[in-house]
Amino acid sequence: MSSVAVIDYGMGNLHSVAKALEHVAPGIEVRVTADPDQIYSADRVILPGVGAIRDCMAEIRRLGVDEEVRQVIESGKPFLGICVGYQALMGHSEENGGVDCLGHFAGNAPFFGKDHRDHNGEILKVPHMGWNEVRQQRAHPLWAGIEDGSRFYFVHSYYVKVEDPSLVAGCCDYGLEFDVAVARDNVFAVQFHPEKSQKAGLQLLQNFLNWDGKP
Repeated sequence: MSSVAVIDYGMGNLHSVAKALEHVAPGIEVRVTADPDQIYSADRVILPGVGAIRDCMAEIRRLGVDEEVRQVIESGKPFLGICVGYQALMGHSEENGGVDCLGHFAGNAPFFGKDHRDHNGEILKVPHMGWNEVRQQRAHPLWAGIEDGSRFYFVHSYYVKVEDPSLVAGCCDYGLEFDVAVARDNVFAVQFHPEKSQKAGLQLLQNFLNWDGKP
């Protein structure tokens, strides 16, 4: 039986992610776990996350999840980061006065701003919460069966810009363009919540469960 580990470091939508995985693949073994052995032996691994990056990174480091993530990625297993789990893979976040993250991708997460406006000068609400279109920047197995411009569900006040544009798999516009999906080798990570994104999100999760970790 195929297995997927959802890393539990106390800061994620674990129940929602697990239920969505079980929905798209009823026969899969979903492990919501902090046990390194359960994580390393799984066929695929997901790093979720919600909340402030300072608290997330503190727990990630306290529990040794940083080392687990490094080893899983180096093993070549398919790896998916979600929301704060996506931002945690970057080098730095400006949240909480500035927090160093895992550094798997060279990138930063700045604040939208308290006076954030759209291209017509109208004030936009922060956090960016709700549905928005995702423009696919390049082909990837996780986009299979998902139309370009499909809408996904977001909840975040900080956005990601990566240094290497060739790694960007998807982008979005909310007063400015930012990177919402990045991919390199066996890693794919997204700012939005696929588990809350209905048909398109469930398709992405199903694609992840079918993915062999190759671009």
